[in-house]
Amino acid sequence: MHNNGARLTGILLAAGKGARFDPTGAQNKLLQALPGGQRVAVAAARSLLSVLPGVLAVVRPEQEALASDLRTIGCEVTVCENADEGMAASLVHALSQAGDASGWLIALADMPFVQPHTMAALVAAIGRDTDIAVPMYRGQRGNPVAFGRAHLPRLLALRGDQGARILLKTLPLIEVLTDDPGILQDIDTVTELAAMVLAAGGGNNTLD
Repeated sequence: MHNNGARLTGILLAAGKGARFDPTGAQNKLLQALPGGQRVAVAAARSLLSVLPGVLAVVRPEQEALASDLRTIGCEVTVCENADEGMAASLVHALSQAGDASGWLIALADMPFVQPHTMAALVAAIGRDTDIAVPMYRGQRGNPVAFGRAHLPRLLALRGDQGARILLKTLPLIEVLTDDPGILQDIDTVTELAAMVLAAGGGNNTLD
């Protein structure tokens, strides 16, 4: 069975604790501002929405501000009550609600610098239900990752905090070469965010 990517659904994983960014939990890294004022998760979501009109964002309980931001720009938002179990729990939760799609482009909300053209290339690479497409930058594999529909049972069986990484180690992949370093740039710490802001030309990385 073939598809042209038209019915792929975007999944934005935005339910992590972000403990490395702020162990106290006082600051949500996904709500921090990038140069230009966009919040981290909103920037990631906008890129996904520019390629796929249907995007399901997964958030933690009690993240009303984040959920509101994502709804405002056009995401459907779902709350994963067991998000503490790890990334796989969030992904399984999303797939349980988007299981009728012909495939999924799975993106991380703490990776706001992935370019829309990279996402579009990954969607275009899914020509069969059995395909998995990954972006490559200078020999390194990054995110997001696109899965054809045939992989739904394997994805729903995932557990723990590795997400779909285990599947990428064992299944054939379509490598999509890109000039986009954003596929490798996730924000885990305050220092990383500050460095990215500096590299982008300065600006305030906090919200008033």
